[in-house]
Amino acid sequence: MTNFSGYHSEWNLGSPGGWDYQRTTQEISKKVWAKINEINPTGVDLDFDHHMLYPVVGFTQMMLAVHQKREGVNPGLIAVVAEEETLTDVTENINFANRLDQAPGITGILSAPHEFELNNGKVCHQGRPVSLVFMDFNNDIFLKLHRKHNLSPLLQAIKENRVLNPRGTEPINVKSMFEVITGPDNEQFHKETVSRTPWTRRFMERSTIGPDGKEIQDLVSWARKNWDQLVLKPERGYSGIGVKVGGVNQDGDAAINKALEKGGYILQEKVPLELWAEEMPEIDYLNKQVILKKRQTDFRCLIGPGQVFGFLCRFGDVPTNVGSGGGVQPLAILKSDMSVKEAVNRINHKILEIDFNDLLEVENIQKSMAIHEKFTYLLGPIKIALRPRIVTSEQIKDLKDYSAAVWHDSMLLEKMWLAGELDDYIDIEEEELAIAKLQPWQGSPAIFAADGLFGFGADLEVS
Repeated sequence: MTNFSGYHSEWNLGSPGGWDYQRTTQEISKKVWAKINEINPTGVDLDFDHHMLYPVVGFTQMMLAVHQKREGVNPGLIAVVAEEETLTDVTENINFANRLDQAPGITGILSAPHEFELNNGKVCHQGRPVSLVFMDFNNDIFLKLHRKHNLSPLLQAIKENRVLNPRGTEPINVKSMFEVITGPDNEQFHKETVSRTPWTRRFMERSTIGPDGKEIQDLVSWARKNWDQLVLKPERGYSGIGVKVGGVNQDGDAAINKALEKGGYILQEKVPLELWAEEMPEIDYLNKQVILKKRQTDFRCLIGPGQVFGFLCRFGDVPTNVGSGGGVQPLAILKSDMSVKEAVNRINHKILEIDFNDLLEVENIQKSMAIHEKFTYLLGPIKIALRPRIVTSEQIKDLKDYSAAVWHDSMLLEKMWLAGELDDYIDIEEEELAIAKLQPWQGSPAIFAADGLFGFGADLEVS
């Protein structure tokens, strides 16, 4: 496939998020886009309404289909379960529960994990039997909360296969799986998956094969010598926590020593920033001007069985092998007869021409709509880029093929784990593994996320 470039940075097979944020971003940004073109017409025709830009719709349909398969036409209760401290702050979960609640015969609720009970052997919430659960945290958090609250009702829901995503995905939901895919015995994996996986190795004193195919006698010493081209990540982590990047974190020895001390780290080849960064117009409040800013980009594919629910676009500040910080970016399909690069350059130029105060008014419209939609996360309002990320219809087709490969190879990894072939790659405590074994996945309905460091034609020039 040549219609887009780049690599995935990580997969989330346990409890991915972002399936409703793009919908809200699109709704807000359509009005922002109309206002920009009213002030200074760009001459670029974009589609903000493609169904792939609204992943929550397909996700909801899958949940309702699973309920119908289990319960037929009978009404039911579907619970979105999240940590108690997030219930009032994570708008995505609130919106999802409300959306489920609007389906005929369905009661959708948002609940903390300890608010369920067993009633005559059935998993219930306030006396009402539960049909399905979407759990917004992984097995390690479940186990921690179970020790605190005794979550036996939810544990039974797992045994009864009522939890999406199935808990059995957790052993392969670790970044050490990327070593399996980039190792010497990777012929069984899809070429699309292999080509988009950065060279990865579990980080410890060992010998291995390097990214150039040559043998490395001492991985730790090699990492010290080649630190500028490498990235260290926890095998299990999120939001860039614990990630150390060569060239950004200058003290490579300190980063390497810390990773060895803590354990459970992987070493990756660094993905070149110019592959997955773009210039975006932003408001410089201090100098009261509109500027172009180089930003990292992160493109999340939300994947289900035999389908792609849609995408989530993010941007941030840190040039790592995983997006961190920043905010979200609208996504649009290019309809004009021009390249992505030409369209992006034209839009950037037209926005730069807008008077500072006029663009400030546009951004105020954006912020006002975001507040109205309660478009926030744990730390406050979510930032939204002024310019949309642009892709073509051909690239959408390739992204679907890529996503199908990720789904297929995730199933293969699970089979390998169940056959005992991946035990050396998985460092998870026994109680947590026991939870995973209660509910094997085996390709059943789920929503996965593959975070991509992808370039669609507007990426930075190599310096």
